[in-house]
Amino acid sequence: MAQDIAENLPLHGIHVPLITPFTRTGEVAAEALEALAHEVLDAGAAGIVALGTTAEAAGLDEAERDLVTGVCARVCGERGAPLAVGAGAGGTRAAEASLARLTRWPEVRAALVTVPPFVRPSAAGVLAHFARLSEVSPVPLIVYHIPYRTGQPLDAGALRALGALPGVVGMKYAGGGIGEEAVALLGELPAGFEVLAGDDAYLSPLLALGAVGGILASAHLATDRFVELAAAWREGDVARARPLGHALARMSAAAFAEPNPAVLKGVLHAQGRIPTPDVRLPLLPASHGAVTALTAALERLG
Repeated sequence: MAQDIAENLPLHGIHVPLITPFTRTGEVAAEALEALAHEVLDAGAAGIVALGTTAEAAGLDEAERDLVTGVCARVCGERGAPLAVGAGAGGTRAAEASLARLTRWPEVRAALVTVPPFVRPSAAGVLAHFARLSEVSPVPLIVYHIPYRTGQPLDAGALRALGALPGVVGMKYAGGGIGEEAVALLGELPAGFEVLAGDDAYLSPLLALGAVGGILASAHLATDRFVELAAAWREGDVARARPLGHALARMSAAAFAEPNPAVLKGVLHAQGRIPTPDVRLPLLPASHGAVTALTAALERLG
């Protein structure tokens, strides 16, 4: 089943988890969000993600989350691009309700669902959680594995078991580095299950190991260069991929020098692409030095 779904839901390539821009009065800047969605797709992004961590989803109220989803759904419907939406919760019943809301937007092609944060269930509990969600979800699931946020490390066997569930088509892998579990997972994937890089700085080595693309906040900037890197690894052009991967990793490190997405928003505002650099508490705006450093790293890309 998962293999059939995967064939109709291409995960290959770079997917951009869009920020949520704000107006000077603190409201969602819907027009700027729509423009950003078109810009990254014009630059070659394979798809976009709404309501990810980069969108400050935890700081948005329900009406704002619906507005963001609606804007992204409209753009993806016009462009024929896949849209994934962040959904889920720490509790399984609440996660089911979050997924059920996605039926309001037929353009949604997948849900990005984090491993349950904070509650730290056993690996068997995580598997049971996703087994239940895969039964009731109206769209395929992309598991978001980010143990440094969830407090829930999982070994390759547990991740592989998640990937074998019907309706689970992929994983955003943000393990905080490339260790034994990442190598083991990518060395033996379930049929119809694909891995997307989730830690921007490790995109290139994960692509070399067999990831098919990435969900990358840094790809708001130099989107075409991230697309070029994914294509280079796909084509086996190591001579082109290696130096570009190092350059993009340096830029990504600058983008995450302060809590995401503050630095990205600072640069996007400086570029005139969003009306303010504002983030919502408990996040704080990026420092001038961090914005300057990321701008310089971006300029060095050429």
